[in-house]
Amino acid sequence: MSVLPPYALAMGMRIDHVEDGAPVIVMDTSDRAAGRPGYLHGGAIAGLLEIAAISALRADLGETYASVRIKPVNISVEYLRGGAMVPTYAQGHVIRAGRRIANVRAEVWQDSRDKPLASCWMNFLLKAKV
Repeated sequence: MSVLPPYALAMGMRIDHVEDGAPVIVMDTSDRAAGRPGYLHGGAIAGLLEIAAISALRADLGETYASVRIKPVNISVEYLRGGAMVPTYAQGHVIRAGRRIANVRAEVWQDSRDKPLASCWMNFLLKAKV
């Protein structure tokens, strides 16, 4: 697994551990992720979902990742509850990775994985690097 992109690092994200073959990403809280007083910003939550989905796809592609460019096609985020200013976790799961399209689901949680803050579906175009 390679290093997270600059956006993820700037937002205080890091790989916490790998579970079921996909990295679990944690975002530490800071003012850069704050929304309304005492809560995470929805954009920070969506960014964490995107990073988790991309990380899961990269892990799933394995060595193939070096020869493939992944391009996000769309994302659909479902916000389920407000996120407090505490460490927040996310993990993506590849539902299907075909020759040209990949479908990934990701979830964000804090204290309990059984109470997600948000989830998303992301679709990616997989193109051979030229």
